[in-house]
Amino acid sequence: MKVQVCIVGGGPSGLLLSQLLHLRGIETVVLEKHGREHVLSRIRAGVIEHGFAKLMREAQCGDRMDREGEIHEGVQIAHDGVIDRVDLKGLTGGSSVIVYGQTELTRDLYEARDRLGGKVIHGAADVALHDLESARPHVTYRVGDKTARIDCEYVIGADGFHGVSRKSIPAGILREYERVYPVGWLGVLSRTAPVSDELIYAKHERGFALCSLRSRVLSRYYIQVPISDTAESWSDEAFWSELTHRLPADVAAGLVTGPSIEKSVAPLRSFVAEPMRHGRLFLAGDAAHIVPPTGARGLNSAASDIYYLYHAMLDHYENHDDRGLDDYSKKALARVWKAQRFSWWMTMMLHRFPDSIEYDRKLQDSELAYLFSSEAALRSFAENYVGLPF
Repeated sequence: MKVQVCIVGGGPSGLLLSQLLHLRGIETVVLEKHGREHVLSRIRAGVIEHGFAKLMREAQCGDRMDREGEIHEGVQIAHDGVIDRVDLKGLTGGSSVIVYGQTELTRDLYEARDRLGGKVIHGAADVALHDLESARPHVTYRVGDKTARIDCEYVIGADGFHGVSRKSIPAGILREYERVYPVGWLGVLSRTAPVSDELIYAKHERGFALCSLRSRVLSRYYIQVPISDTAESWSDEAFWSELTHRLPADVAAGLVTGPSIEKSVAPLRSFVAEPMRHGRLFLAGDAAHIVPPTGARGLNSAASDIYYLYHAMLDHYENHDDRGLDDYSKKALARVWKAQRFSWWMTMMLHRFPDSIEYDRKLQDSELAYLFSSEAALRSFAENYVGLPF
């Protein structure tokens, strides 16, 4: 097979770029190691910044998001038994976020690729990238007992942290920066009415908690747990009891509990790989960077990568201008590191770490006190939360 762009990874990043390029007449193929149902079974973050939402509309994939997504104009932070609200819309001159599950977003992208006859190959095992420093790279993979080859002009590595793409950059060139946090998030999805119309981030001496939602009848809740805990070690009853302890009394009183329909523990990690380009290979999303979910930057950071790649590819193919491709890594990383900073800051401010000392906890209290005493600090929070400009 010969295509202009081979995309490794069939998650939202790869599918979105494939859809955008297809609409402009640039031929792509997407390789995904898992089946479609496996990809759609992943329960991930669902807070979409305004720039990402605009990109989904440009990709002709935003109708259901606009129809069913929840527009949130603020977020709440619970601490010391009280709740303070951050007015995202008021502090940013009208910006907001959309709460819309990543699973649904990915489903919309798959349906869009189907409508246009997009090439998405599932079950692609043993993917290998070749001749990345030449003008004619190629990708090999195996489906069953058959090996296939794709000749292309560019390779996009959107295959996540454990994928082959980042590992294809020589060790002497790749630099990796990582911080692993000693806690995880135990998340529960339940078919219950959400306790709040807006997200509630809760700082508590027993640990962090988050009240989120997917719809009016589908709630997503999280509590901080030791990194050694597993989902199986927490019964539904134990989870609801612990969540109740960590919320202000008036919020806990309105909590509707029910059986979990999905339960998992996600470790917290900050990670960045540099550069995000090597020859004809370009990294995007989790293949290059991961943030703790505290600041809702993970999926949105991936979307900014796709925005830069999409426009760089358009300039290359339509205007014979390679400046966007040449500047991609530098431009993408500048925004990535800002997202890293914001996610790290929120994580450090709201969690109770096992190795923290009283001095650390006093600093956390001071950070929150300053945040809600300064309009400039609140404006900075809101600007980062709704998404910095691409």
